[in-house]
Amino acid sequence: MARTALKISTEKREKAYLKALSTGKKPRFPTRIYHRCKLCGRGKGYMIKFSMCRICFRENARKGMIPGVKKSSW
Repeated sequence: MARTALKISTEKREKAYLKALSTGKKPRFPTRIYHRCKLCGRGKGYMIKFSMCRICFRENARKGMIPGVKKSSW
């Protein structure tokens, strides 16, 4: 429940931030924007390039749901 609420509040902040940028204004507090996983809401271990946390990334990469990513072995 708590992660869902954080996920929703983060989405609201991102929308407000993007709205401020689109109007040409500087956002009041740009450091308040933080990244959360789009799938589970986890705040730590976030990868910006894939917009998800390390755990969800690993699961989805193993299932083959992320194009261009494969398990490395040598």
